[in-house]
This record gives sequence, structure tokens and C-alpha cells, in this order.
Amino acid sequence: MAIQDMVKQLNTLLDQTQDFLSKRKDYGSEGSVQAGILANRLEAAVTRLSLNESIYREQLKRGSKYSTDYRLIHNLQVTLSLREDLKAGWTETVVELVHADTYSDYFEMANGLLAKGYKDAAAVITGTSLEVHVRALCVKNGVTTAVAGRPKKADTMNADLKKAGVYDGLRQKQITAWMDLRNKAAHGNYGDYDNDEVRQFIDGVQAFMMKYPA
Repeated sequence: MAIQDMVKQLNTLLDQTQDFLSKRKDYGSEGSVQAGILANRLEAAVTRLSLNESIYREQLKRGSKYSTDYRLIHNLQVTLSLREDLKAGWTETVVELVHADTYSDYFEMANGLLAKGYKDAAAVITGTSLEVHVRALCVKNGVTTAVAGRPKKADTMNADLKKAGVYDGLRQKQITAWMDLRNKAAHGNYGDYDNDEVRQFIDGVQAFMMKYPA
């Protein structure tokens, strides 16, 4: 998810919360229920958009014992802090780490499948992760990911990233070769590659993602 989308989500919740607080007295006995709902939604948003051990989650824990209204105010403050840090670009490395954490699960799955002899499934999973990462690199570096409303193909995005100077021609060729292996696996051409090539594929894509985080 791009930072601008994260900020947009937070803005929506913050607007709803601030609107509620401005009309708190009008809700009467239902106010506590609505306050609890908003407090929970703010907490869920911060949890979803931050890392496990981030300061934002630690701050949420501190407000867990507050009464409903005070917890809402507390969570509002935490959410505002996260939004402002996102807008300022101070959490870019956090976003990259979230992506890395997600990809590590896929690589663990691919490694497990390859170890059990399922090289084709491992290749497909790795190739899909590669394409998703290439698209994320485009978003991060301001490279368009669609033409006339239609998503660009992976090879096109790869070429565009090279043109934008994100990486050089040798890297572009390597990614093209990886995508070719993924296509062979996806289209059932299982005899065109072996276990060793899939092993190199997994290791190479993982190293690429670490060198070029998105």
C-alpha cells in the first residue's frame, strides 16, 4: 500500500472522530457506544499500518486501560502522530520493513515447497512476489503502473524502472530472465528448468528485494 493511500485511510477515520467529538453531547447515552467503536477503529488502523514493535503500537497499549472517552482521545492522538509522520516521510523505512516482512512469508513458503520437491509451485510463488515488488518499486519511484487505465505488464515496468535509473541494464536483464522462468512455471513448461535454477531464482529475488526495498 502506498503512503498516500495510508494517509487517506487515516484522514477518513480522523475526520469521522473529530466530527463525533464536536457533536458528543448530541449522542446522549449512545455516545459511549460510538466512542468505543471509533476508538477501536483508530486502534485497528494504527495496528494495520505500523510494525509490531513500533512506538505507535506501544502508545496504543498505554491507553488500553483508560475509560472509553479517554481512550478515544488517546487513540486519536496516536493516529494523528502516525499520519503526520507518514506525510513527512519519516516512516518510509517502516513501510519498507512491512513489505519485507510480508515477502519473507512468501519466501519461507517457496523454500518449504522446493525442499519437498514442488519446484514448480515454488517458482510461481517467487515470480508473483517479484512482480508485486516491481510494481511497488514503480509506485515508490513515481513510475506509472498503468496505461489508459490498464495495468502495465511486468516486463514494461521493469524497463521503465531501468529508464528511471532505479537500477541498471544488467539488473533489468536479470529480472527479465527471472520473469521468463516464472512464466514457464505458470504455463506448465516444467521441463525447461530444474531445482537448482529455482533455488537460484528464490535466492536471487530475495537478495534483489533487500537491495531495492519498496
